[in-house]
Amino acid sequence: MAISISKNAMVVLEKRYLKKDRNGKVKETPENLFVRVAKAIAAADTIFEPKADVRKTEEKFFKLLSNFWFLPNSPTLMNAGRRLGQLAACFVLPVEDSMESIFESLKNTAMIHKSGGGTGFSFSRIRPKKDMVLSTAGISSGPISFMSVFDVATETVKQGGTRRGANMGVLRVDHPDIEAFINSKNDPGKLNNFNISVALTKKFIDALKKDSDFDLINPRTGEVVRSVPARFIFDMIVNSAWQTGEPGVIFIDRINEKNPTPQLGDIEATNPCGEQPLLPYESCTLGSINLSRMVIGNTLNMNRLKGTVHDAIHFLDNVIDANKYPLSHIEKMSKKSRKVGLGVMGFADMLLKMGIPYDSDKAVSQAETIMSFISEESRKASAALAEKRGNFPCYKESVFDDPSSPYMRNATTTTIAPTGTISIIAAASSGIEPIFAVAYSRHVLDGKSLPEIHPLFIKIAKKEGFYSKKLIKEIVETGSVRSIDAVPDNIKRLFRTSHDISTKWHVKVQAAFQKFTDNAVSKTVNFPAEATAKDVEKVYLFAYKSGCKGVTIYRYGSRDKQVLTIRKEEEKSVKIAPRPRPERTHGITERISTGCGKLYVTINYDDKGMCEVFAQMGKTGGCASSQIEAAGRLISLALRSGVKIDSIIKQLIGIRCPSPAWQNGKIVLSCPDAIAQVLKGLTNSDFAERGTMMCVCPECGSVMSHEEGCLICHACGFSKCS
Repeated sequence: MAISISKNAMVVLEKRYLKKDRNGKVKETPENLFVRVAKAIAAADTIFEPKADVRKTEEKFFKLLSNFWFLPNSPTLMNAGRRLGQLAACFVLPVEDSMESIFESLKNTAMIHKSGGGTGFSFSRIRPKKDMVLSTAGISSGPISFMSVFDVATETVKQGGTRRGANMGVLRVDHPDIEAFINSKNDPGKLNNFNISVALTKKFIDALKKDSDFDLINPRTGEVVRSVPARFIFDMIVNSAWQTGEPGVIFIDRINEKNPTPQLGDIEATNPCGEQPLLPYESCTLGSINLSRMVIGNTLNMNRLKGTVHDAIHFLDNVIDANKYPLSHIEKMSKKSRKVGLGVMGFADMLLKMGIPYDSDKAVSQAETIMSFISEESRKASAALAEKRGNFPCYKESVFDDPSSPYMRNATTTTIAPTGTISIIAAASSGIEPIFAVAYSRHVLDGKSLPEIHPLFIKIAKKEGFYSKKLIKEIVETGSVRSIDAVPDNIKRLFRTSHDISTKWHVKVQAAFQKFTDNAVSKTVNFPAEATAKDVEKVYLFAYKSGCKGVTIYRYGSRDKQVLTIRKEEEKSVKIAPRPRPERTHGITERISTGCGKLYVTINYDDKGMCEVFAQMGKTGGCASSQIEAAGRLISLALRSGVKIDSIIKQLIGIRCPSPAWQNGKIVLSCPDAIAQVLKGLTNSDFAERGTMMCVCPECGSVMSHEEGCLICHACGFSKCS
């Protein structure tokens, strides 16, 4: 069976999922991949039903995958039926207040990252900085110093190039080191392998509402260390998130109110993107239904959705037993609760097919209808499996909203997880996010770029008679149709992107899905660049009021601005130093004619934007060559020191030499003028402007987007969180 697959999907599959020989040559087709996965997961049937018709289950699972109705998380696609066999994406490990526990968790983290998983930790049990250490009569270095150790270890452990190590660091809001934790990622060079979240408690929210003080408690002694205004801590969280997008917040008491197995312990942490709260040593197998493929014509096919839910729960429950766990303790704990997380992708595409704007009450109503249906049917599917295979071991002592069924196979059945790479494979919009662009420029080899246009937009534009190549070029430059006159208003209303939609609707959609989701929801609330800290505060409070279990925000361009922390007495003598050059940059080279010959100007980017310039004249040596090199070095120094690119261009543009030249109808006055023209052209381009503000993918150079609590490249599938 030949599977229809997009070019983007094939790039991602070849790079990350398909089997390769020793020389790195792909030796597996997408069809082979789905056969491999379906066969490996179906085989688990025989553990519980020795006479099961495994062939029938294989065919059912293959149909599920090859039609892109459902896809499991990336480790399952990568590793099912292969030697490694580690199929879970997310884990939580305990970190107790002892060197033995900390470094045991560090070792276990390395094993999990090596197998392709991500890890979450609560560092809330570690005694605060400068607290006493009785065994050595010394003082503690505090939780943040140990986070740095985990960060370095994660950087060191390489995962074969398919999945990067990712961590979530959580600290309770009542920990004495909370202020330092909130600001721990404001230095761009620190904790790059961590997402961080503050665990907000009900006590803290109550103190914030009353505008009263809040106690910070030493976890070693249980004693109050000091009291601070709750507003002071909250403002720190808000301002840091406004500046850098971090920390996120999780509402830890609300999470534990919905903890289905309280007898096994309290939940203290989540996986790296925040959607999967887990007990220590738990893992969870995740997968997502492609809602776009559930639409026939312009109507949601509930029969297809129901069948897909039941088949997907069967698949995910099998994964628990097919999995080769990185640690025996994780296997034991995971099989105690048998948590699975069925979620969705393609929600925005589904709305487009049904003619429903994302930022509308109708969309919110659809979200509730769909997720309540998935929740109900997933529990029915879990109960049906339990009748044949048995309940998860501690079901009778667990907490459920509706304990009427005597059967339940899985402690949780639903999670809205990130779908960055699997949504590219399925050619669907990510998770429950809005579309990130109507069209964008995808960068390929040799500095060339190809426009990627949303297929539904092309279909509608051609049907309505306003399609043209000029229109597409115009849309590629901005990614949005919001200000393009040629697009009718009703189509503009429908094709709003993540940055066209107000924060209120981002939260409303998240809350609608959370209402019927056992675990949590991975989503980014996108803010425009001009948003204020007060706007961020309103979203945090609205998310809490709306019943969310956490919230992650990103203000356009915020992570790419250098944050300076200045003591008052040092304000008058601030000295700016360039940020370090990363080991890997990505860029383009442009040739431009000058009076001295052809000049080759290379502009490189890191994840903060333009960071260096190299220029080389074809055959020139001596003084001219050294002056060009010096100009490049100084420009690079200025870029990494935060000098605005416009200011650099202003200083160079118009400098004359005795031998000007012409290129493409423009005069090039000198080599410095040529460099300035290249910089100016890139600054005005889609690649540079959106690359600087939204980050350039370090692997393919395409624009990355902030979605689902992470940075994701839609062109090659690169993710900073996996």
